[in-house]
Amino acid sequence: MARMVVIYRTPKNVEAFDRHYFEIHVPLAKTLPGLRKYEVSDGPIATPVGSTDVYRIGTLHFDDLAAIEKAFASAQGQAAAADRRLFAPDDSGVQMFLFANREV
Repeated sequence: MARMVVIYRTPKNVEAFDRHYFEIHVPLAKTLPGLRKYEVSDGPIATPVGSTDVYRIGTLHFDDLAAIEKAFASAQGQAAAADRRLFAPDDSGVQMFLFANREV
């Protein structure tokens, strides 16, 4: 299995962010070829030492890293990447991590 984790810092306009994210971006991203599951954080995000400026975390599940690469090379992947720049245009407010994982 492999994951893509996208971490968004708290946006200037939370309401506008959520509206675009849930009404446009999530439905678009759910069309990615090879996507097995899409999860989003629900509620406040904290760290073991307290609060954070992280607002939302999205986790996309794929079979492997090659499937992630293929998904984002597709027309749907290009559209999802372009759309992210509409609701979260500042790259410093977004972190993305791609990794293979295994159960231990």
